[in-house]
Amino acid sequence: MSDATVEKWGVFEASFDGPSGGNPYLDVAFDAVFTHKSREVRVPGFYDGNGTYRIRFMPDSEGEWSFLTRSRTAALDGKTGALTATVPSAGNHGPVRVRNKFHFAYADGTPFLSFGTTCYAWTHQPLEMQKQTLETLKKARFNKMRMGVFPKDYPYNVNEPLHACFERGADGKEDFDRPNPASFQHFEKQVAALCQLGIEADIIIFHPYDRWGYADMSAEQDFRYVEYLAARLAAYRNVWWSLANEYDFLIDTKPMEQWDRYFHILEENDPYQHLRSIHNGDVTANFDHRKPWVTHTCIQNPDVKRTQEWRDAYGKPVVNDEPEYEGDILQSWGNLNAQELVHRFWITMARGGYAGHGETYSHPEDLIWWAKGGELRGEAWKRIAFLRDLLEADVKHGLEPLGIIGEWPWSRVSGARDGDGDFRLIYFGEHQPVIWSTGLPVDGDDYDVDLIDTWEMTITPVEKVAAPVPHPTRHGSVVRGGKPDAAFGVKIPRKPYQALRVRRKR
Repeated sequence: MSDATVEKWGVFEASFDGPSGGNPYLDVAFDAVFTHKSREVRVPGFYDGNGTYRIRFMPDSEGEWSFLTRSRTAALDGKTGALTATVPSAGNHGPVRVRNKFHFAYADGTPFLSFGTTCYAWTHQPLEMQKQTLETLKKARFNKMRMGVFPKDYPYNVNEPLHACFERGADGKEDFDRPNPASFQHFEKQVAALCQLGIEADIIIFHPYDRWGYADMSAEQDFRYVEYLAARLAAYRNVWWSLANEYDFLIDTKPMEQWDRYFHILEENDPYQHLRSIHNGDVTANFDHRKPWVTHTCIQNPDVKRTQEWRDAYGKPVVNDEPEYEGDILQSWGNLNAQELVHRFWITMARGGYAGHGETYSHPEDLIWWAKGGELRGEAWKRIAFLRDLLEADVKHGLEPLGIIGEWPWSRVSGARDGDGDFRLIYFGEHQPVIWSTGLPVDGDDYDVDLIDTWEMTITPVEKVAAPVPHPTRHGSVVRGGKPDAAFGVKIPRKPYQALRVRRKR
């Protein structure tokens, strides 16, 4: 095989001819060992239909790599090749990893602040609508997309998918032992399209909303399916693995030890160890995210003020992917007004976590973003984009809460600092004080302070004043107050949903 060139964190692919008789998905196994200097990386291969077998590899170091295939099938054993990994192109920062315990960064160290959205079944819609979804994403500023591998059977989402996920047998039913290459080829094409837009593909592997039988496959079929996904998709740098949407609604057919096994299969077959999470349905049924094979906390819960509690409980980044949705549908989780969803984003971020967006406005043809993509019809996404731009301009390490759980005033307002505190964010939400000092710097007034109107998306310098002396208050056995708690205070107009941005003068 001739040498190839691929950028660092790009996708290298090699294909081979092999047997097509019987069931290659069950009968044939092969992998390759990629070598760079003294380092070896095992990469699983997969069958792609019509007698074609593929290996995909994401080089994470520049320089010369070689590979050797291994298989008990003679046609796939002992194949060799080489590639040169070059400098990554602009915008290619590598896969996202956990860093600083509670936050994320790309492999090259660039901070990643998660601003996600949900389009569960967008890859199963007509091609023109999928094109529209990608066009919308170009302007929307989301950098993560929750999306299911399987189609979804649920109100507002009852159309047949573009492709069956498995090949059909002689009886016309899908054979869960034979993945349909056309379906997965299309899915990975859209994962690659998101990568080009700088969007992480948060891939949901299982969900309970099903009429095709995918939720009721046997354990062995599930295990093979997860392994197949890892072989096909892990080489794309923008992949995140989400074991399930609402795993607890599947617990009757997929017991807890089975969920752990899915995680282990990804550990064993994803050479790059992409992020791994799992999502709950009932707000009281969080998965035990403390398990070492879970990289971050993925939950749904409307009580976003608990963000710091979840950080403390699990010791990992908290992504509240479903704090409910902006929309007007019958279900209460899908009829928030836009300002409320923006409010929940601000609380979550200012308490050291990350939030997810969804939009569920009713449509005569059920063309709803949360289910199918297409167009955004609401207002929250614009304000979420504003928040992302504001934070990315200054946050380098990740926002850490200013107070402790239950401590006044942080039980009501939300505040966080980045790194050593040269950047601070204080969000008042529904509160509207006319003067404020708590959480402002104590080491002097060498700071610029701006007032942010989170809905109007305006940033205005505020007037500094002497820090007020709060009245003494008793918290347990501790009496607080009686002296200023910051080097200065600021005046604020009487209005809800405002925030303070505090930055050391440069």
